[in-house]
Amino acid sequence: MRRNETNKDSSTRTRRGIIDLLKQQGAMDVMALSSEFSLSGMAIRQHLNALKEEGFVTHEEEARPMGRPAKLWRLTPEANQFFPSGYSELSVSLIDSMKEAFGNTGLDKLLAVRNKNMQEQYRQYLGSASGLREKLDKLADIRTNEGYMAEVQDQDDGSLLFIEKHCPICEAAAACTGLCKNELNLFQTILGQSVLIERVEYILSGEGRCVYRVMEGEQAIDAAYTVDCGE
Repeated sequence: MRRNETNKDSSTRTRRGIIDLLKQQGAMDVMALSSEFSLSGMAIRQHLNALKEEGFVTHEEEARPMGRPAKLWRLTPEANQFFPSGYSELSVSLIDSMKEAFGNTGLDKLLAVRNKNMQEQYRQYLGSASGLREKLDKLADIRTNEGYMAEVQDQDDGSLLFIEKHCPICEAAAACTGLCKNELNLFQTILGQSVLIERVEYILSGEGRCVYRVMEGEQAIDAAYTVDCGE
């Protein structure tokens, strides 16, 4: 009996580990997961199939240069329950109540106050940070502490990606799109008007994360010119 309980606990830990890794890394195939957990492909498939039955993972096929297409496993929205939710039910309820009490105009004013307070908080944390990369690294620290699982990645073209792998206010953002609009404005204000920020992936559009492409200097000017010219 105790051995069965131990095996069950081990399976639970492994499956939670798989969920955490897929959240951090995005879609992965069985071979990559096997390497991370030092388990056989068969063992990983058993865990993935169990998670699929529970509705926490799904898969899609990706063509490979040689051989059969590979199955890439990724999380479903149901897996968000394993990560910070930011009191989503309460947040949505409050948003609905504010809309009813103050209308959309009143809600926009409240969001503007929230955005201003966050600007002051973030500016204090960034302190004397100099350079775009250092500012983004500090911003990622703040957002990670708030449950967004944020990180910064360098790109070959010299731009930077600011990535948020989780949205702890996702349900609230779906009920009030002004939250996402204010988030983009917040980043722009903190980083400065000489920096160009564009959202290239969006959780509310069905993608697994929110990603912002960040550029500065001549690269930002060239990108802005391209957008203005409709190229």
